[in-house]
Amino acid sequence: MSVVEHVREMAAAGLHSNVRLLSGLLLTMSGNNPELFSPSQKYQLLVYHADSLFHDKEYRNAVSKYTMALQQKKALSKTSKVRPSTGNAASTPQSQCLPSEIEVKYKMAECYTMLKQDKDAIAILDGIPSRQRTPKINMMLANLYKKAGQERSSVTSYKEVLRQCPLALDAILGLLSLSVKGAEVASMTINIIQSIPNLDWLSMWIKAYAFVHTGDNTRAINTICSLEKKLLLRDNVDLLGSLADLYFRAGDNKNSILKFEQAQMLDPYLIKGMDVYGYLLAREGRLEDVENLGCRLFNISDQHAEPWVVSGCHSFYSKRYSRALYLGAKAIQLNSNSVQALLLKGAALRNMGRVQEAIIHFREAIRLAPCRLDCYEGLIECYLASNSIREAMVMANNVYKTLGANAQTLTLLATVCLEDPVTQEKAKTLLDKALTQRPDYIKAVVKKAELLSREQKYEDGIALLRNALANQSDCVLHRILGDFLVAVNEYQEAMDQYSIALSLDPNDQKSLEGLQKMEKEESPTDATQEEDVDDMEGSGEEGDLEGSDSETAQWADQDQWFGMQ
Repeated sequence: MSVVEHVREMAAAGLHSNVRLLSGLLLTMSGNNPELFSPSQKYQLLVYHADSLFHDKEYRNAVSKYTMALQQKKALSKTSKVRPSTGNAASTPQSQCLPSEIEVKYKMAECYTMLKQDKDAIAILDGIPSRQRTPKINMMLANLYKKAGQERSSVTSYKEVLRQCPLALDAILGLLSLSVKGAEVASMTINIIQSIPNLDWLSMWIKAYAFVHTGDNTRAINTICSLEKKLLLRDNVDLLGSLADLYFRAGDNKNSILKFEQAQMLDPYLIKGMDVYGYLLAREGRLEDVENLGCRLFNISDQHAEPWVVSGCHSFYSKRYSRALYLGAKAIQLNSNSVQALLLKGAALRNMGRVQEAIIHFREAIRLAPCRLDCYEGLIECYLASNSIREAMVMANNVYKTLGANAQTLTLLATVCLEDPVTQEKAKTLLDKALTQRPDYIKAVVKKAELLSREQKYEDGIALLRNALANQSDCVLHRILGDFLVAVNEYQEAMDQYSIALSLDPNDQKSLEGLQKMEKEESPTDATQEEDVDDMEGSGEEGDLEGSDSETAQWADQDQWFGMQ
């Protein structure tokens, strides 16, 4: 057995550090004495050495060695063509042991993607003839084309993957995300569904994700719920994660959190979707839960974007925007396609006054997730922050037309209309339509309350908020109800509402300010009352004191209430 064969065996056994040391020494020997190894042996040594560098994540160095290997293979091919065949049977096994040139190019493309040099990765894979492309090469090409915006080429590559592997579900999702009709995608899998038992669910699965990628959240939710109820697919973590994400997109945060919790209980090591889960917990003021979630995710893996996003959400809602910005940037560095990371960084930039930079991030999020309303909301908030009401109106109208007239799009358009005195009535009409569709939609309730506050229709606002709080509890709604109650002099109940809001989110500054303001206003009155009582006791005017019994009792009750807070 030759020394090169020993290297090959160690590479096959996964002894990468050993391969790296030995192949490095052998290549130096070959450089000092070119006759020591044959061209084919030198090619093998270069490939195995490059593979060991790839394993050590030294991608640039690996690319250099892979390039040298391909040059050596090219020279080897030329010499084998020039040399006449001797009929030597011993040469056949040696040629069969040579690492595949196509595999070498695939590894090079992997290195380029890790170095974020997607154009170079596409170029190296494009150089492989179509007939020689394996399914994994076509899959990588499809993803790279999609990222580069070359949709037609991406569709072609995804279809080629499905032709070779009809159960490649990620390729199916890739096609659906590029607006290929669900029926067309399903037709590419019909033969396999009919030939293999217990695959009847696949056509419904394709239908569900076709709805997901067209933004039809309601039908997507219903279809996935039907799938999840099937005995064989019950408690599937991926389906639960998709349901959680869909509820989030539909603005149903309560059900979204519930589904994320179910998925997390089934798989304690789940990472996918946990960035959205962390964001929802942070929005509800559950910062301790967010912190615990972030620590748990970091213990699972710090090489995914999700732990960094969760920690970033904790920082953002703790008003540490610079740290949130850093954590969002770190998440994007790990996964440039992380929509939640882009939204986190965009929101941090916006709150730091760097609106133009924030706009860039929100636009990228929209490109990656054109059916997610929160991406558009972030961009529109940036336009409004920079007083670009016209741009905000154009964007809101586009979203309304693209995603359809649902409670969320109606509320978003109404939010922009509220910024212009001319379109106040239109905002009112839009909000009424939104609340007709979904009376419990919190954002619509908040905006309608804002409109009623401007019109000083406090009684109407109180009725609206009480109705919204009948079947749910939300910090913002309780706080706004407290504000409205103050406006109609219902001070004690207003304090109740502020207290409830703070119990839901102890970090809600506005509720705390409202409560403190009321306590300050009440304190001087209490002091004055006590002084009056002392004066009356000192003067001996018992009749006056007796006459004030009911009032004193009332204040005593109120003092007792304050003591309970």
